[in-house]
Amino acid sequence: MDPLLSLQHLKKYYATQKAVDDISFDIQAGSIFGLLGPNGAGKTTLLRMITGIFYPDEGQITLDGKAFDPINDIQKIGYMPEERGMYKKMKIGEQALYLAQLKGLSKSEATEKIKYWFRKLEMESWWNKKVEDLSKGMSQKLQFVVTVLHEPKLIILDEPFSGLDPLNANLIKDEIYGLAKKGATIIFSTHRMEQVEEICDHIVLVNLGKKIIDGTVSEIKQQFKENIFTVETQEAADISNNPAFSVVRHEGKKILVKINEGFSSNDVIQQVIAQNNSIVSYNELLPSLNDIFIKLVEDTHATARAFQNI
Repeated sequence: MDPLLSLQHLKKYYATQKAVDDISFDIQAGSIFGLLGPNGAGKTTLLRMITGIFYPDEGQITLDGKAFDPINDIQKIGYMPEERGMYKKMKIGEQALYLAQLKGLSKSEATEKIKYWFRKLEMESWWNKKVEDLSKGMSQKLQFVVTVLHEPKLIILDEPFSGLDPLNANLIKDEIYGLAKKGATIIFSTHRMEQVEEICDHIVLVNLGKKIIDGTVSEIKQQFKENIFTVETQEAADISNNPAFSVVRHEGKKILVKINEGFSSNDVIQQVIAQNNSIVSYNELLPSLNDIFIKLVEDTHATARAFQNI
């Protein structure tokens, strides 16, 4: 299946800084895609090129099977930036109506869709409030609505849960899942790795303007696993290191072991059974995306410093 969005060898320079340095990746239609990276990694520049705010110095963007045309294709995109972009003195209902019409909806279409979303997200009583009177969480809900109400094919959400309490965060999360099920493609950018693990199908990590890793969440976690397993026994076991594995941590009936190269889980199981102990559970411990993120970013910075010192 052809991707909805394809970035091919994108480059963007600011004076001597390479903000985006030859980045390529594809995003499949209907997927929830995580674009990750530390501050200054190049994420914002990438998003601004995808939305037509910036033009790449080199490379090509393909949207929906055709070369991206910022003038005509912008209606296919909904962009919710991390920075607030609302008119503070304007009433919420009027502002949503104005922004919807900028996206090509008629006044009647826009009114109908706004009322639908305001009802759905419990915002009906807000119509005559001004943006300056909203809390950060309320403002975030409004920004989400004006981003999605014209039913764009590509939705870009930059830190969409910022300022939301857990109840409203779950509400928006459910809407994100619903939009993806209906065929929308979603780019999700955040620093919260636990949210990425929960929501995203596929991720790309960028740092110092370069793509560091690209794959599904499960593929990446498998790639960085360290052969560490947790063993829970019926009774407290005294398992010591042996050639097959080493004990990382011992917590009563739970033992964390690292299997050495050339050995398998059977060697651990046999050691436990040899002590006449029963195994309650045996699970592989995969690294979190947060651990992988920190490791890759630190390695990238270390490599960059090494090259500077040559």
